[in-house]
Amino acid sequence: MNGTSPSIDAVSKAIIEQLQEDGRRPYAAIGKAVGLSEAAVRQRVQKLLDQGVMQIVAVTDPLTVGFRRQAMVGITVEGDIDPVAEALAALDAVEYVVITAGSFDLLAEIVCEDDDHLLELINKRIRALPGVRSTESFVYLKLRKQTYTWGTR
Repeated sequence: MNGTSPSIDAVSKAIIEQLQEDGRRPYAAIGKAVGLSEAAVRQRVQKLLDQGVMQIVAVTDPLTVGFRRQAMVGITVEGDIDPVAEALAALDAVEYVVITAGSFDLLAEIVCEDDDHLLELINKRIRALPGVRSTESFVYLKLRKQTYTWGTR
């Protein structure tokens, strides 16, 4: 997502909520729910995608597609946080990066094939980044909840 905040009207928010419930919902059905034509919904969805307001993706359970290890890594940085955040975001195994306030400067969620992959990523890639002072890993044992249906405000 980008750093700017595009203006989102109530109709676009309603479209987003429809797609959060079902990312494969037909534009015609969305149009009926929000009071627009199918073509108008298609146009608005494309604009929301182009602006970086949303993405439409297939969300999987990593375990079922060959990734047996997930972890959250807390990272403490010396100096400027941005270059470290950008370098983390460029790593394929990193799902998201968050700049935080608190005990860590950054949190990075990573999805790996196995423990060897996790160790290589943390030890050889993340800890080797200039500016990384320390890391703390939180290995996921079981995923209890993951939703994307929080709606809009």
